This record gives sequence, structure tokens and C-alpha cells, in this order.
Amino acid sequence: MPESASPTASISPTALTHVRADGSAHMVDVTEKKETSRTAVATATVRTTSEVIGMIFDADLPKGDALPVARVAGIMGAKKTPEIIPLCHPLPLGKITIDFERGEDSVAITGSVKTRGVTGVEMEALTAVTTAALTIYDMIKAVDKRAAITDVRVLAKSGGKSGDWSV
Repeated sequence: MPESASPTASISPTALTHVRADGSAHMVDVTEKKETSRTAVATATVRTTSEVIGMIFDADLPKGDALPVARVAGIMGAKKTPEIIPLCHPLPLGKITIDFERGEDSVAITGSVKTRGVTGVEMEALTAVTTAALTIYDMIKAVDKRAAITDVRVLAKSGGKSGDWSV
């Protein structure tokens, strides 16, 4: 049975967990699931020119210092996930971190989200890094209209019935 399905649900292993028999979407019942410590790590990359990377890491963009703004935006994004992803459960997030790694023509963003709850935080981690990437994009678009956000994915998760997983 998929991790997001309720242990008491009568869903076949091949059924979609967020779709009823009549085809309508619904939020799955997690009330019977065991509360555990859960963590997810996700990444996203902003690709731009080496000149713009220098501007980002020197805090020399026309809109200001992008990295602290993107860090706060990523944290806020994780907190707002159930407001923008319709079938996500609201979770008490215990820790959110956003880190940046400089590349020659890219910024790699890594986000980690932790909770103690009944469902995982993969969507919160993905929302965190995507929001941070969008913020960097917004702050560099005046100096590079061809910048791109790429490679958004979950790198690892831990906790819950399905256990640990990593790339």
C-alpha cells in the first residue's frame, strides 16, 4: 500500500491514492498513521552566466542581495505548501534549511525540511527550493533574461512506514 494511503483504506496497490472510484480528487486520510520524525531534502539549480553568478555571490545585483532574500523565500514557501498544493496536508514544520552552492554558471539550491508528523515533507522541500530558485530568477532577470531553473528533484527522505530513501 502506498505510504500516503490510510492503513484502513481499501485501495488496491495499483489505485491512485488521491482519486476516488468516481474519479474525483480527495485528500487521503492520515489520521491512523503513526507519528514519526520525517525529513526530506530537495534541490534545484538556477543556470545563468558566470558574470551573473559573480553578481549574485558579490551581492551586486540591481535588485539587491539575492541569496538572503531567496533563503527567506524558500523557508516561507515550505510553510505555505498546503496553501498552494491542494492535496497536501498542513504539517508542523520543525526545521527548514536552505543552502546555496556556487557553480561556474549556476547556483545549486538545497533545501531540507523536518517534521514530526504522520506524513512526509517531500512537497515542502520541493516547494522550498523552487521558491528560492524563483526568487533568484526574479532578482537576476534584469541582467539575464535567459536564466533557467533546472534539476528540481527530491534527493532523500527519511521516516515513515516506507523508511529511508536517497538518490
